[in-house]
Amino acid sequence: MALTKITGEGVGSLDAITIGDGTAADKKILFDGNAQDFHIGLDDSSDSLTIGLGSTLGTTSHMVIDASGRVTKPLQPCFSATADTTNIPLATQTTIALSGERFDVGNNLDANTFTAPITGKYLFTYMFYFAEVDADHTSLDVHIKTSNKQYQQTFSPDHFLNSDSLFSVSGSVLADMDASDTCFFTVRVAGGAAQTDIHVDSQVSGVLIC
Repeated sequence: MALTKITGEGVGSLDAITIGDGTAADKKILFDGNAQDFHIGLDDSSDSLTIGLGSTLGTTSHMVIDASGRVTKPLQPCFSATADTTNIPLATQTTIALSGERFDVGNNLDANTFTAPITGKYLFTYMFYFAEVDADHTSLDVHIKTSNKQYQQTFSPDHFLNSDSLFSVSGSVLADMDASDTCFFTVRVAGGAAQTDIHVDSQVSGVLIC
């Protein structure tokens, strides 16, 4: 007999509630809402506990816990992309042109800019590989620019390069963003000649943490 409703009366005296009879089948608790339905259930084919949208188990999974306790969030906003080759002019903040999108869960990366779908804390990372760095550059700046704040990392190539060379930098920041805030990446060089390029092996990424 299917259990269709549990009320508050007498629930405090229950030691446990068992759903299912041990046979191979998906089991779920359905929250029947006005605008949206949600479910918590056992996906018996993958032996995982799933929290998802809708009334059908496994179609739109928001959180999945497997039998080993590993937790995945298949719809968590995140992206990774590589950079186009870009020549960096002197004394100008130059936006990094992105291409080669590896993944973009939620489709929040448009061209060179990520737009936050919801308010939260976002982790952004970069690894920039520079070619033909001029040893006479007095500064090489990398910026993570969000609607709320610019995060900057600064190097002085003329202090440690004896000749024009290759150079890589990496960094990250945990940024607070409101819904519809944007984030993009820029670089700036000063001093010397305008010869420094972004290599195509450069990449950026971002993810909603909490």
